[in-house]
Amino acid sequence: MAVSLLLLAGVAQAQPAAPPAKPAPVSKFLSPGELDPATLLPPPPKDDMLAAVEGRAELHRLAAVRSPERLAQARHDDAVEEVTAITEIFGPAFSLERFPATARLFADLRNEDSVAAKQAKAFFKRERPFAADRALDVCDDAHDVRNSYPSGHATMGYAAAAVLANLMPGNAQIILARAADYAESRLYCGVHYRADVDASQVLANVMVVKLMAKPEFRAELDAARAELTAAHIAP
Repeated sequence: MAVSLLLLAGVAQAQPAAPPAKPAPVSKFLSPGELDPATLLPPPPKDDMLAAVEGRAELHRLAAVRSPERLAQARHDDAVEEVTAITEIFGPAFSLERFPATARLFADLRNEDSVAAKQAKAFFKRERPFAADRALDVCDDAHDVRNSYPSGHATMGYAAAAVLANLMPGNAQIILARAADYAESRLYCGVHYRADVDASQVLANVMVVKLMAKPEFRAELDAARAELTAAHIAP
């Protein structure tokens, strides 16, 4: 018995240690409390409230009428949670690999929208619509069930579009239209309520307004503008 226990102890000691947990992302430009979800966003309706029931009914209607092409677009948008999902409307000419200052700006913006959305998700802890209705036809049910409000994808899309529209005002209409369509993909995928993406638009827009008031962010924005202007992409 003693030998067996020693062998088991040896096996236990031989197990590799778990990797250390990654530190939670923090904002580069905003101080804690500047985007307080408790005061910025209304609480989402509970699953049994009429607004939530109607929200799930809308997802069923969209699933019934979506074309194969729209479903494919929704799946694509689900897989691409970065600014390239918005800039793809410009084709290969707009490649962040060609524009390092612009790439830096949007990498930092991506961190900001991720921090903001995760903070709000952790505060509200709303369950995904498919948690309340397993009959929903979803693109991917691997998402964290309690991460529905607001949508991280939509927050990213609306934030990226707001900054892109500032850099390229002549293309603002198509940029913002693409962000709206990108957010709509969350509904066609059945992984968010409309209230989730509506809250994302509010969160993203307030965040960008606050970022625009920060000199450090403005410096990055100006560097990106100069870069794009030199390439005759921005005015």
